[in-house]
Amino acid sequence: MNELSPIRTDDAVEAPPRRRGRGLVWFLVLLALAGGGYWAYRTYFPDGFRKPQTQQAGAGRRGGGRRGAGGEGPQAVGVATVQKGDMPVVLSGLGTVTPLATVTVRSQVSGYLTQIGFREGQTIKAGDFLAQIDVRPYEALLAQYQGQLLRDQALLQNARLDLVRYQTLNRQDSISKQNVDTQAATVKQYEGVVASDQAQIDQQKLNIQYGRITSPVEGRVGLRQIDQGNYVTAASTGIVVVTQLHPISVLFTLPETVLSRVMDRLRAGATLPVRVFDRSDTTEIARGTLDTVDNQIDVTTGTVKLRALFPNKDDRLFPNQFVNARLDVDTVRDAALVPAAAVLRGTPGTYVYLLTGEDKVAVRPIEIGESDGVRTVVTKGLAVGDRVVVDGTDRLKDGAQVRVTGGRPEKAAGPEAEAKPVQPTEGEGAAPPRQDGQRQEGPRPEGERPHRRRQQSQNP
Repeated sequence: MNELSPIRTDDAVEAPPRRRGRGLVWFLVLLALAGGGYWAYRTYFPDGFRKPQTQQAGAGRRGGGRRGAGGEGPQAVGVATVQKGDMPVVLSGLGTVTPLATVTVRSQVSGYLTQIGFREGQTIKAGDFLAQIDVRPYEALLAQYQGQLLRDQALLQNARLDLVRYQTLNRQDSISKQNVDTQAATVKQYEGVVASDQAQIDQQKLNIQYGRITSPVEGRVGLRQIDQGNYVTAASTGIVVVTQLHPISVLFTLPETVLSRVMDRLRAGATLPVRVFDRSDTTEIARGTLDTVDNQIDVTTGTVKLRALFPNKDDRLFPNQFVNARLDVDTVRDAALVPAAAVLRGTPGTYVYLLTGEDKVAVRPIEIGESDGVRTVVTKGLAVGDRVVVDGTDRLKDGAQVRVTGGRPEKAAGPEAEAKPVQPTEGEGAAPPRQDGQRQEGPRPEGERPHRRRQQSQNP
């Protein structure tokens, strides 16, 4: 070709060697991938594809051949034994601490508060002095009414003497009968005036007594509602509130469906204990006895109110405190008791999984009675000594094979068993014998990932 041509002959000649170099690079890459795959296969699958069969054989051996090769092992469960015991019948309800007496002390007369005789929070007795009202105006009125009484008594005495004179003159026919009757009426009039004066005197004496304010009940005084020196209006101004704390009561409610049981026990003369717990229903506060039941049922809620009395010597119950009350109505004696976790509800009704002698479970329908949240009374379907499943019931079914992990004592192994454990024979899922230089590994638990340990091949 011409040397001036734009196409150079040396570039066309060098193109084939470039294609051969590119093919060599791809060959090396594929060779590296093949080597990496072989290394991963030897690392993660040292036993090849025979490992799943070995695991299946081991699983069949662990299951004792009861489920066949390839099946899952027995379900692990926890069991409990049906026991004989007493179950208290407890009724729970929401309650409020209510004092037996709460008195707002008010003055019965008007006047200035001249003295306060209590300390806030003080425990007082009935009749203790609380406050003093200025009674000088009532004392002045008392003196005035006493003077009026003396004057009216003198007028009454004079009228009576005139009546005696008129009666004498009338017998002598000196005056008419009309004058005698008029004088007798005058005497009656003065007697009424004297009685009115005496009543006013008694009223002022009572006002003077009302000026000294005392506590009507025993209890604890609250915060002072008025200070000394203020003017107090009769029957409208509160001075202090006195609350009785010893004893104290709790008002709580129960459903009307259990009322007959409570009334039967009360008519029998039983003393029913009551326990109260705090708002969280975890800490017991006090213990007392049931005092009375209300005479009617609340139609809006279908509940009835009950009152329980507590000594409250430690002052743990405070007025208007919210509590949870528990009334012990009765006790079921010598009952078959099972844990509440063992009782299930489904298509058969109320049932349990009963553990048989062959480590299998059977669905057993039962009838239950009282329960305290931890234990339940079984009235029909179980006997004392039966074993029921309390844990691991999610995947159980009637006739399922189980493995007990708790709730019964394990059999003690003898010295020979400890020295020489039983080895499975060939054909029962035993692992293949260990070759020289190869580490022996027992069957791994289900779901466990294999250890990343590279095995050394025995073949050259």
